[in-house]
This record gives sequence, C-alpha cells and structure tokens, in this order.
Amino acid sequence: MTQANPKNAKPKDGLAFAAPDVAAEMARWLSHLGAERRMSAKTVEAYGRDVRQFLMFLGEHFGGAPSLKQLAKLAPQDVRAFMAARRADGTGSRSLMRALAGMRSFARFLERNGKGQVGALSAVRAPKVAKTLPKPLHIAAAKQVSDADLRAGEEREPWVLARDAAVLALLYGSGLRISEALGLARGGVPAPGQGDAITVTGKGNKQRMVPLLPQVAQLIADYIALCPYNLPAEGPLFVGVRGGPLSPRIVQLVMERLRGVLSLPDSATPHALRHSFATHLLARGGDLRAIQELLGHASLSTTQIYTAVDTERLLEVYRSAHPRA
Repeated sequence: MTQANPKNAKPKDGLAFAAPDVAAEMARWLSHLGAERRMSAKTVEAYGRDVRQFLMFLGEHFGGAPSLKQLAKLAPQDVRAFMAARRADGTGSRSLMRALAGMRSFARFLERNGKGQVGALSAVRAPKVAKTLPKPLHIAAAKQVSDADLRAGEEREPWVLARDAAVLALLYGSGLRISEALGLARGGVPAPGQGDAITVTGKGNKQRMVPLLPQVAQLIADYIALCPYNLPAEGPLFVGVRGGPLSPRIVQLVMERLRGVLSLPDSATPHALRHSFATHLLARGGDLRAIQELLGHASLSTTQIYTAVDTERLLEVYRSAHPRA
C-alpha cells in the first residue's frame, strides 16, 4: 500500500475526498455529532478533518475516492499504514488517538444506520499516551497574575491592564477555560454585591454555575468603568483594543509577559490557572465531586488527576523538609 502524506493529502485529479455515498453519510454524521451528541464545534471540525485525511489516504490506495463497499473491505494493516504515515509526519500520540476515535465514531454511525461495518478500525489499538500531571502555579503566584501594577511599566492603556487582570482573576477564581471566560456576556456578570455566581457555557454547550468571588467581581467592575467602549448587556464582556471580542491569543501573550516578570516556568499558561483553581481547592479540603461540577468535567476520572497532583506536592514538601528524606 502506498503511504501518502495525510497531512498534505489532496484528492487526485480534482476527485472528491470520498465517493458520493460516503460523503453523504459523513455529512449526516457530522450533523449528528453537533445536533444530537452536542459536541463542540471545534471537536466536530477536528473529527471531520481527521476522517477526511483518512479517506484521502485511502484514495491513494484505491486510485479514487473510496466508497462504502471499499470501506467495508479495509484490512487492519490499511489503518495502521495511515497511522504510521501520520506519525512519520510528526503527529503526536494524543492527536493520533483523537483521529482513531473520530474514525471509529464514523464507523459506528455507518453500522447503526445499516450502511455496513468497518471492522478493521476496531482491530487496531489506540496509541499509548504518556500521562502528564497538570502543573498548577503556587498560590502566591496565582494571586499575583491578576495584579495590574505588575505591568505598570508597559505602554498599555489603563483599561487594557484592568481588563487583563480581570480575565486572569476570573480564570483562577472561578476555574474557567479561556473560551468560557471570553464567552461571557456583559449582562451575565453581576456587579459587586449583587451576586456571587455566574453561569458559563462549557464544552458541548453545557451550562454550569460557578462562584464569583467579591475580589474578582470588583476587578471586573474596575475594568468596565475604565473601558472606553459601550458594553451592551447581550454583547461580550471582554473586548479588544478595537472594541471587538477579545482574542484568546491576547490572554496567552499576557501570561507570557507575566512569566518573565514573576520568573515562572513555561507551564504557567492561562489554562494552568484553571489547574491551580482545582489543585488549591483540593489541597484545602474541597470535595472532589464538587470540584468536578465546578470544572464542568463530564467524568469524575478526569477530575481525579488532581488528587495525584496534590499527593505529589505533599511528597515534595516531605522530601525537602524531613530530616530522613
């Protein structure tokens, strides 16, 4: 079997990436993922991209866009060849695992709808992914990142510094993802003293309630007071320098600057503030099930990784302090 480059694969001679019957079923599958499975738009896009790359790869082998009958005749070595080609192209194990998950999801959809079985996909093992523990910030550093005075020397307007401080404080204080924080509407955040919780929309468009600390509410109010743009209730809470929605990349760049100021490691990213939220709650006796709800994790096993982080921190203290360590 000829090993094509799946990352840069393009249909030959203007052919479609799949035969009409496969393309039609794939469109139905993607619609099913978004509408019925309530997967996020980014996840649906990633799954679709992975399956298209697989189909293009098969097109090199079949000499044309693969059909449903050809998919049913696939052998495990065909799937392994695709995975090997992506690996050779520099794709990591986590991305390969997602690609295989997307391909299997499409195969299950075909089987449920009586369009044939693709048994070769179930015969291939998913690549092993090395487990890495989240790397939270220390409590003092997590508090400091929302101090606008740390960036007083930068040539930034005061409202921009206040905005950045409010966003970072929200990530740590409420355990939000960047997308969740930047997805907040102005009218969805109460003024100081008028509420202690907000509703955020997480993965799969699932909503949950999270706490709004008084200190965080005040930082948000300070930003709103300084912001030169009108912030309608239905519009985004956080805006960029031109008044449009704030880009996640701006928040990432802010953390890069703060890493230099506070001498923090490269692992100190905006998402690390969410890790810090969970780890610090757990270290102070927070209930694991409650932390799961606050983070919006669908499975408790996802949240349990923070117990390993807390244990590792305890061992660090032991090794550095105990006379016999």
